[in-house]
Amino acid sequence: MILLSFDTEEFDVPREHGVDFSLEEGMKVSVEGTNRILDVLKQNGVKATFFCTGNFAEHAPEVMQRIMDEGHEVACHGVDHWQPKETDFARSKEIVERVCGRQVYGYRQPRMFPVSDSEIARVGYKYNSSLNPAFIPGRYMHLTDPRTWFMKGEVMQIPASVTPLIRFPLFWLSLHNLSEGLYHWMVRRTLRHDGYFVTYFHPWEFYDLKEHPEFKMPFIIKNHSGRQMMQRLDNLIKMLKQHDTFGTFTEFVEKVKK
Repeated sequence: MILLSFDTEEFDVPREHGVDFSLEEGMKVSVEGTNRILDVLKQNGVKATFFCTGNFAEHAPEVMQRIMDEGHEVACHGVDHWQPKETDFARSKEIVERVCGRQVYGYRQPRMFPVSDSEIARVGYKYNSSLNPAFIPGRYMHLTDPRTWFMKGEVMQIPASVTPLIRFPLFWLSLHNLSEGLYHWMVRRTLRHDGYFVTYFHPWEFYDLKEHPEFKMPFIIKNHSGRQMMQRLDNLIKMLKQHDTFGTFTEFVEKVKK
């Protein structure tokens, strides 16, 4: 199964580079990017999971409705992407469920920061996808963690996919900066090895970042952003459709637990 996901948050990356950037500006970028993502998914007839912050859900209810109307899963991604707090596990669930009018089963921490496993379980999530078990010094240095899904109590942990052995990350930055042929080859190899594939992107990657030097974005993030990234996502989906079916994270949890 292909588990395609999107961290649907208010765009705040310029703040990491010293730019004074408002929530209103961040929402404008992310709303446009999310609609572009939804257009690509609709054209290809595939489902995905959208991990949404409370901020995004409250400020873009019409986009949340479109996500649900087109058959995708909504999960939680904290409340304020810039300043995650331990209380966000419960507050995020309350906000997103209130906006969407349906129960939410999954969580992913902003920036894949560590989570409180006890709080994830207490709040009632069925799965947690807050781990990128890659070999990257810093935030993603998780050589001793499992590469594939595992259980912590009653909560399934679903890490982002990395290649076998060297644990090369197959997340958003890789598709931005590698040749598509190389990226697709590594994805197919990992899919064959693990039997499923997990990756994630962000709405703001599909915004035309190169047209906004005032954002002060690094080249590796701006590279192939906007409509070029829409095409790369489209190409990736078309390739993966030849090898497996797409599903939501909750569908994967239910399938594995049978």
